[in-house]
Amino acid sequence: MEPELASDLFDSLGLEALLPATLAAWRPLLAEGMAFFLEHLPEARLGAIVAEQFALAATAPAAERITALLAHCPTLHKLGQVVARQPGLDAELRRHLQALESLPASTNIDALLAHVRAELGHDRSLRLADRALAEGSVAVVLPFSWREDGRSHEGVLKALKPGVAQRLAEELAILPALGDFLARRGAELDLPDIDYRSHLDTAGRLLTQEIRLEHEQANMRAASSVLADDADVFVPALLPWCTPALTAMERVDGPKLSDAALPANESRRLGRALVGGLLARPFWSRSEAAPFHGDLHGGNLLLAADGRIAVIDWSLTARLTKAEREALVEVALAALALDTRRIAAGLAGLGLQGTGDAAIATTMDRALDTLVQRGRPLGFDWLVGLLDALALQGASGFGAQLAVFRKSWLSLAGVLADLGSVGDADRPLIGLGLQRFAAEWPARVFAPAESRAFSTHVSTADLLRVAADTWPAGLRYWTRLLGQTYQP
Repeated sequence: MEPELASDLFDSLGLEALLPATLAAWRPLLAEGMAFFLEHLPEARLGAIVAEQFALAATAPAAERITALLAHCPTLHKLGQVVARQPGLDAELRRHLQALESLPASTNIDALLAHVRAELGHDRSLRLADRALAEGSVAVVLPFSWREDGRSHEGVLKALKPGVAQRLAEELAILPALGDFLARRGAELDLPDIDYRSHLDTAGRLLTQEIRLEHEQANMRAASSVLADDADVFVPALLPWCTPALTAMERVDGPKLSDAALPANESRRLGRALVGGLLARPFWSRSEAAPFHGDLHGGNLLLAADGRIAVIDWSLTARLTKAEREALVEVALAALALDTRRIAAGLAGLGLQGTGDAAIATTMDRALDTLVQRGRPLGFDWLVGLLDALALQGASGFGAQLAVFRKSWLSLAGVLADLGSVGDADRPLIGLGLQRFAAEWPARVFAPAESRAFSTHVSTADLLRVAADTWPAGLRYWTRLLGQTYQP
């Protein structure tokens, strides 16, 4: 198929008009990059995408057309899920993209059942349903039942879509050339110098994990341990029929959390519970590698019959090391002191390269100005905002795990916004941190002053430096505030 057809197809979607004004400078690059991706798909796949676009009503809005396009490609499907909850996007586009979180099953049921039975081997103890519940970017959810102890039990199988590995491989093969194209066009458009190829390579490796379900199963076991005593959030129990291509788990009957009709106070309570269970608990732990769900869109949060939240789809998970969490806390403490030098040191601990570059220094300075303007305590929304601003300036060195953690926070923030829990995201995170801080004081008496072997990731020496910096921090605050107030 002619490359011009892919470009014309993408131009007809009108994506540029749906992007927020804050991304105006990036609109041409996004449009051209998407067209580049489409024109490098195998001819048969691009032909199927074009045919579906022609089959839509002539009056179909751009958001609907874009969603239909994304659903054809595992990489683009995942991208759509990532941005679906971002408040800055056009409301109509967000609504359609959210449909990608859990689509009606369209995979051929006979092919799916044949695939599942081949994975299960000679085990005939399971009764497979003849209709799937839903499907996502790479997998289909199929109910099943079995009898044990004279009773019937229900579960679900997460099974890879037939042929998804090949489609994903085709798309990942495009990414290196796409990265080079974006770098070249970005320079021509005078955009920040970003190592697109490296970022796309990271995304490709993460997407590859999505079709290796044994990784998901290991992630579920780790997360279940973290949430073992959580009263509000849980991970469905794994069942004995798991394979590298099948995840078997208990069935959770209930709507997506974002679709549940809940009173405002209950929505806020569950929003706080989500932050507490999925972010605060792993973050404020002494474990060497804490698991964070990396795909927290609305389709992966179900409201169980007992009022608890079931968190599903653990194929993408960030595992921040304790050293990385210590560095994040160091950045936060430095931000409270409005100390750019210490912020740079903390960012270097996270792997950031070129912390002395002028663009990076300017980005940190602007972030501190924003903090002063808010007149509110530091929160993780500010911290993640800083990391994203640095990434847009071309900053490099942040690892893949930190990128997934940022995605997790931003995705969950979008879900909370839809629940009406805006402003609550930081409270349970900071609240649990303060609880852990109070509980660890006896241990600090016997620990070396520089030791950070605590769940709060700060040493006693760190605390003394914070106390000593109170007056200088106050001066920095008023200097920045007055400088903003009396700008010409």
